[in-house]
Amino acid sequence: MGLPSIENRTVGDCIKHIVMWNVAGANETEKDQAAAIIKLRFEGLRGLIPGLLHLEIGVDFSRVSYACDVVLYSEFSSKEALAAYATHPAHLKVRDELEGMRIARHQVDYVQDVEAVASSSRSALSSTGRSHNAVE
Repeated sequence: MGLPSIENRTVGDCIKHIVMWNVAGANETEKDQAAAIIKLRFEGLRGLIPGLLHLEIGVDFSRVSYACDVVLYSEFSSKEALAAYATHPAHLKVRDELEGMRIARHQVDYVQDVEAVASSSRSALSSTGRSHNAVE
């Protein structure tokens, strides 16, 4: 299945919320266990929070020294929905359960104009003569 096509999303602003963490652990096994728990807990938020349109969480496999261990990518219907997520009881419960597992946190929140992206995508596809519904 994957992500819905951009044409099927609501026209207007889409709020992107990206958080990256380094996790606690004395060795790689402990870090892997912490990352797996973080992933599981955040995935459990899907469908529970109004305005949370998409949530995915990934665990880094590169093991390079400058990489974060876990990334959360989520999309919200509005800035208000993102603010409500921050104080939603289900999110607060996950945050409390994970206390001490995350040792560093980096965050970016930004607005993406979905209509501008859809127009750009349609324009690029029409210039190549390809349909946006083509399967490759």
